[in-house]
Parts: sequence; C-alpha cells; structure tokens
Amino acid sequence: LGLIDPDGGTLEMVGQPVPKAAREARIRVGVVPQMDNLDPDFTVTENLRIYGGYFSLPRAVVDARIPRLLEFAGLASKGSAGIRTLSGGMKRRLTLARALINDPELLILDEPTTGLDPQARHLIWDGLRQLLAQGKTILLTTHFMDEAERLASRLAVIDHGALIASDTPRGLLTQHVEPEVVEVYGDEAKKWADVHGRRLSARLEIAGETAFCYANDAQPLLADLATRAGVRYLHRPANLEDLFIKLTGRELRD
Repeated sequence: LGLIDPDGGTLEMVGQPVPKAAREARIRVGVVPQMDNLDPDFTVTENLRIYGGYFSLPRAVVDARIPRLLEFAGLASKGSAGIRTLSGGMKRRLTLARALINDPELLILDEPTTGLDPQARHLIWDGLRQLLAQGKTILLTTHFMDEAERLASRLAVIDHGALIASDTPRGLLTQHVEPEVVEVYGDEAKKWADVHGRRLSARLEIAGETAFCYANDAQPLLADLATRAGVRYLHRPANLEDLFIKLTGRELRD
C-alpha cells in the first residue's frame, strides 16, 4: 500500500506506481487487516461514515452506501449498535463492509476468517463470492486451504517470503501432488508403512501415528489394506493441504 519502500524491483497497484503514487492508488483499494481495528467509541453506522470521510466522499454518497453495505454484511439491524456489543464474526463482517465504502476495484484481505466459527466463515465466503461476481479483484492471504480452494482462481504459495509456486489450484495439484491419498493410522500403521506402504506408494510420509501414502492409482494400496486387521485408513483425493506440505515441509512454523 506504499507504506514502506520495496527492497527491489517495481510495484504497480491498480495501474499506479507504488509508493510514488500510493495515495492515488489507495483511493481505489479496500483493505481488511488481520486484526479488526474498528473504533469502539462509535456505532456501526458511524464507523462506516467516518471511514468514508477518509476518501473525501460526499456525505450523501456515503449515507446512500451504508444501508447496502450493512445488508451485505448481515448487519442491517445493527446500525445503531456499539462496537463492543458485536460478536467476533459481526466485527469481521463490519470490517469487510468498511473496506467497501469507497467501492474499490481491488480488495486486499489478510486472513479474513481467522478465529471465526464455521457459520461466520461461510457467511464471509458467500459475501466474497458476490464481490467476485461483481467483477472485483480480491487479493487474499490465508492459512486455510479449504478457503483458498473455494475462493481462489489463482493461487501463490509463499514460503519465508519467497514465491515458490503459482498457478490455478487445480494446476498446482496436477503439477506437484499425486492425485490420490491414503491416510493409514493406528498402532500398526508405521510397521505396515515400512513393510508394505513404501512399496505400494509413489511417495510416503509419516507424521506422528499417520502414514500418508500418495499414489497415482490407490487400488493396490486399498487391496492390501483390506487384508490388514490392525490398521485403519482413509482414502481421499489430494487437496491443497497436501500441496502446501509438500512444497514447504511438515516442520512447525512460528
């Protein structure tokens, strides 16, 4: 957003060079930060009205947009409510509505559903899909692989600040991960993996008590496991979590 100078190269945002023309660019961008920073001293409506003033929007324009944004966020009945009375999900939805007050071309969201319950997450996802249908561009960072799979038309994997892969979600899976996964777990899983799993898998990883068997064709694995009484298993297609772990490793990240 032009708040710090880049280490190298050039950067454009909505066609404007940043940080040189950062102010002009920010007028056309909406931002949802990782942590909500709503003003607790004002009501829901007042938070939107004051934020609209930062873009030098006429009061009449802002006031006309507020009811639509509250409806979009599922907060139509909360306009006069204080911020402290809102749940975490309501605050997150209000922060999203606030980012739309200037009708931005580009919306930047930093982990928008972290800490929310499933119902609140799905409500925000529905709202983001509506924005995509309206032609908005959304740049979203997330650690939830299901969120990336549901919302992203193009996905970038970043590790230690470096871009290590970029494509459509399906394209990344096709390039980097075997299509089928068999998770084998239980007391005998590691022993089975050492004796049989490595032979029958294209790739095998062990994490804790679970053996992850990656295969182009899982039928030989499943046929063998059907004869083993001491192990349990789950057969599923590969997903973005498999991709992320393969590209970045299973070590814990802080």
